[in-house]
Amino acid sequence: MTDAAADGTTESTTPRRLPVTDVSLVVLIGTSGAGKSTFARRHFLPTQVVSSDFCRGLVADDENDQSASAEAFDLLHYIVGKRLAAGRLTVVDATNVQPEARRQLVRIAREHDVLPIAIVLDVPPGVCAERNRSRPDRQLPAHVIPRQNRELRRSLRGLEREGFRKVHILRGEAEVASAEIELEKRYNDLRHLTGPFDIVGDIHGCRSELETLLTRLGYTLTRDERGRPVDAAHPAGRTAVFVGDLVDRGPDTPGVLRLVMGMVAAGHAICVPGNHENKLGRSMDGKKVTVSHGLQESLDQLAGESEEFRTEVRAFMRGLVSHYVLDGGALVVCHAGLPERYHGRNSGRVRSHALYGETTGETDEYGLPVRYPWAEEYRGRALVVYGHTPVPTASFVNNTICLDTGCVFGGSLTALRYPERELVSVEAEREWYAPVRPMITDAPGAREGRPLDLADVAGRRIVETGLHGRVAVREENAAAALEVMSRFALDPRLLAYLPPTMAPSPTSRRDGYLEHPEEAFLAYRADGVRHLVCEEKHMGSRAVLLVARDGAALERRFGVAGPGAIWTRTGRAFLHDDGLTAAVLDRVREAAERAGLFEELGTDWLLLDAELMPWSLKAVELLRRQYAAVGAAAGAALPEVLSALERAAGRGLDLADLTARQRQRSADATAFTEAYRRYCWPTEGLSGIRLAPFQLLAAEGANLVVRPHDEHLARIDRLVAADADAAATEGKEPVLHRTGRILVDTEDEASTAAATAWWEELTGAGGEGMVVKPLASLVRTSRGEGRPGGLVQPGVKVRGREYLRIIYGPDYTEHLDRLRQRSLGHKRSLALREYALGLEALDRLAAGEPLWRVHEPVFAVLALESEPVDPRL
Repeated sequence: MTDAAADGTTESTTPRRLPVTDVSLVVLIGTSGAGKSTFARRHFLPTQVVSSDFCRGLVADDENDQSASAEAFDLLHYIVGKRLAAGRLTVVDATNVQPEARRQLVRIAREHDVLPIAIVLDVPPGVCAERNRSRPDRQLPAHVIPRQNRELRRSLRGLEREGFRKVHILRGEAEVASAEIELEKRYNDLRHLTGPFDIVGDIHGCRSELETLLTRLGYTLTRDERGRPVDAAHPAGRTAVFVGDLVDRGPDTPGVLRLVMGMVAAGHAICVPGNHENKLGRSMDGKKVTVSHGLQESLDQLAGESEEFRTEVRAFMRGLVSHYVLDGGALVVCHAGLPERYHGRNSGRVRSHALYGETTGETDEYGLPVRYPWAEEYRGRALVVYGHTPVPTASFVNNTICLDTGCVFGGSLTALRYPERELVSVEAEREWYAPVRPMITDAPGAREGRPLDLADVAGRRIVETGLHGRVAVREENAAAALEVMSRFALDPRLLAYLPPTMAPSPTSRRDGYLEHPEEAFLAYRADGVRHLVCEEKHMGSRAVLLVARDGAALERRFGVAGPGAIWTRTGRAFLHDDGLTAAVLDRVREAAERAGLFEELGTDWLLLDAELMPWSLKAVELLRRQYAAVGAAAGAALPEVLSALERAAGRGLDLADLTARQRQRSADATAFTEAYRRYCWPTEGLSGIRLAPFQLLAAEGANLVVRPHDEHLARIDRLVAADADAAATEGKEPVLHRTGRILVDTEDEASTAAATAWWEELTGAGGEGMVVKPLASLVRTSRGEGRPGGLVQPGVKVRGREYLRIIYGPDYTEHLDRLRQRSLGHKRSLALREYALGLEALDRLAAGEPLWRVHEPVFAVLALESEPVDPRL
């Protein structure tokens, strides 16, 4: 390209390709009339461009009102800051020919750790003046464009010194017209790499231990003619990730570098720098550094290598990127840890934090800096894996984990298998370097980091779910949930799941029925679901059970000792008698042990969904105040009413219709009383208690809900049978009860007829009804062309005529026409949202995510229960 002459008249017709980082601040620079707005419209999205003229119009209703410029630029800077904070490419369309204007924009870019990029449109002033004369909405004084051009000329050579990381100068109209923008990914953006990964902690020259660890992880080592390892590949295509500090202190820094560099060159590994690589690289480049903390050992060992190898080492270390964002943004790897606001950003501040971390400014008794415990405050979605600070044992803290387990100090070399979240370690062969201080962690040692914070749940919340997108929680609903959770709920460390509400089947138009199986089958068939399972609906209360295999199992996983817990849909302890709770859990644990479920699922705890009966066990006060009171009032009043009517009829009054209506009311009241009494019986200790589990929710490392229902029920049947066998052997009463079920093919009339007959038999004998579910558990509707659609209802309840009398009142059958107008849309929406949140909680639990992450969707389920909805649905 030929540079323009001083007057800017010489032009190049060679097309210019302008590399622009995908998240950066692009500052357009040029005099009025240079074509900046046209250039911005041609190369960038309208939402990416922030124009000073537009901002002037917003504050003054006139884009040419120069008196509003100060307010307009305040607004422009505010918008730019908000976009950069959100990680959005932002383009500033203004003259920007004055150093002060550019200085403020560079400052904003640095505040948000993005690269400032300058694109200069150096168009001849005569062309600019002519363009301005042709604009009817703007007539600039004659001196403006020459003055701006002088300011531009003074600025051209100093833009990089001002802080712009890239400067593109387009000279003349042709070069501006032919320019093409090339968006470049940030060097640290490896979101397209999804793993699986084996992330290795600080090695510090321990080449032998690294070989052992890679072999244990399944890698096959490749050696050169001298037997030195120069590469390692995994047969399943896994990628090794090194968190830095490959060098210093240990016995074979060159050997570690040779192996890691070979793996990176072959595409079998990626690596981020540690502070020790940074210091060693500067030393090898001839820069003055303090030789300490094992640097001398590396320099001495490298002195015995060839100059060619040392040159390769220098190039390797210079090319290392401070941190990587991987797996769609779900994983961040760096050396010293990185708060969320720095993920994917580019600046000296970000690199410094990634290499050295942050300190409090204090020193400990060993003279070493005190690390700032950033992990305690971390609330990011991405798992951050790092090293740098030696810890005795790697553990998760708020979705972060430090893998530096002090191999060179005689500890171990540790790797994290991702996404499995499994730790693999090998012991150090010896203490290679004496630590200045004992290996203690600056971060909390508890598995889940610091306790829950009010800020985690207060106010309006948006919870991201994998199945249903973003679920909003209103501020007032969050406040109601906080009241319940803080005053009445179990220890949140145990409260890993709350069951969702369940929508009723579509309203039936069949004579005498409000709900009927026919509508449920037709609705699922319309959603494309062919195979269903109908499960007996027990008339008890929903209960979630966390059952421990042994006394220490829960403490190991949840940090709370004990046999387990049983809780309600609102997270409260189901039974107020701790002894009775333990007795129920013991029976379930013993049955699970006999049935081999712990071994089969590879777990020492189980989470189950169940119905605990009788209904009166939990709802005795509700029965006494609401249902029994209605029955007692009817039993006292209606016989007197009928007696009075009969006496009046004996005196010749025509009261046949009124008497018939009152007799029907009396019959309805009697049916109402009989209906709720079927679900009440006395209990003493375990005697009389019935537990009907119907789904295994989770085990160690597994969300079981998404597995087919017949698989769940088969395991539950084994559990129930094991309890029955034990009870028979010991002469006890069984506690666990089977859930009846029938499979349905929605395209087979005989199948749906058989299920309907089964429902009629259940409800005719006083049963509550049944729950109809897709056999495959998790089902989506299709949007066509193979695209996934929305969630299908995970289950709908079809309740019997007599049970609905309890819900809608003794004489509800006389008002069916009105009740059929009930609206189910909100209830169905609520059921789907709570279902998605529940599965999200179990997914996070299975992935070993921290307590606050698991608790976020659990709390949201409780908050949604405060939404106004007809409680009878």
